[in-house]
Amino acid sequence: MHSIQDIRDHLRALGANALHEQRVLRLWVQAKPQDSGRRPLQSFMPTAVREALPALSTTLAGLATLLEQHPGQDGSARLLVGLQDGQTVESVLLPRDGLCVSSQVGCAVGCVFCMTGREGLIRQVGSAEIVAQVALARTLRPVKKVVFMGMGEPSHNLDAVMEAIDLLGTVGNIGHKNLVFSTVGDARVFERLPLGLVKPALALSLHTTRADLRAQLLPRAPRFDPQDLVEAGEAYARATGYPIQYQWTLIEGVNDSEEEIDEIVRLLKGKYALMNMIPYNAVPDLPFARPSWARAAEIARSLHQRGVLTKLRQSAGQDVDGGCGQLRAREVVQREQKVHVHRPFSAPAT
Repeated sequence: MHSIQDIRDHLRALGANALHEQRVLRLWVQAKPQDSGRRPLQSFMPTAVREALPALSTTLAGLATLLEQHPGQDGSARLLVGLQDGQTVESVLLPRDGLCVSSQVGCAVGCVFCMTGREGLIRQVGSAEIVAQVALARTLRPVKKVVFMGMGEPSHNLDAVMEAIDLLGTVGNIGHKNLVFSTVGDARVFERLPLGLVKPALALSLHTTRADLRAQLLPRAPRFDPQDLVEAGEAYARATGYPIQYQWTLIEGVNDSEEEIDEIVRLLKGKYALMNMIPYNAVPDLPFARPSWARAAEIARSLHQRGVLTKLRQSAGQDVDGGCGQLRAREVVQREQKVHVHRPFSAPAT
């Protein structure tokens, strides 16, 4: 039962109608018991559905389980989340009632500065598993904003992500502009998102204004020229009324030059946009460095003064070394070590 449609089909087979389905889904995603409310269930819920609710609640709770929680000093908390098949993903509780969710186990884009990209794509995360990350987080604290910026590239799992967004933006009680679809850029995103019942805000991973450098940093991303990517983003921003968030992971000696700053101004000045500049979250064994905070602040200040609305952000939970797939990477290593330690010895064949 990995998709929201699977849940709906299960309920319909038991005799539920559309209103019964929506009630079950609403209480689940809002992390409330299925017997919530003043009216007793037997007064309106079909018997077969009512009798199946305890088992269904257990199944839904098992879609995403909390394995580890690592609180950060900034009010965030990195969560290692277990899926039913034993795979793991990461979610991040953000300050001010936000949540970052994962849409894939691993990622196929292969960003060279990201731990998640090193292992490639292992499998897609179902729409119900995406929503289950929200339901799990709401057992810990309120969630009023969901950003699809965790493990995976949402455009590579578009059907499941859009199904999850539609539920979160309706019975999930999350404002549409507080659902943020983050992508490296894919033509299908600009085709599909305007057609959805719920139109999320859009975050585009830019990272550089140079097409050749972008191809090196994001080796398996669609070959969007930065100029074309900004133009597509601007059209979506004007159509929805939400500014585009451009994501820029600031890496020392890679994309922090004065030439890059000049080109950012050329691309984004006058656009309905916000530049989120995030100093690189160092990953062991990767040959990239985080610039000093003073240099990052200088760049952000310069952009702001030159007409590009810029926010300098910390990557949540840096003090617990939980960024860029590191929690999952550590868990995978520990799991493999346990398998190796407990593997029974067998003598070589003679």
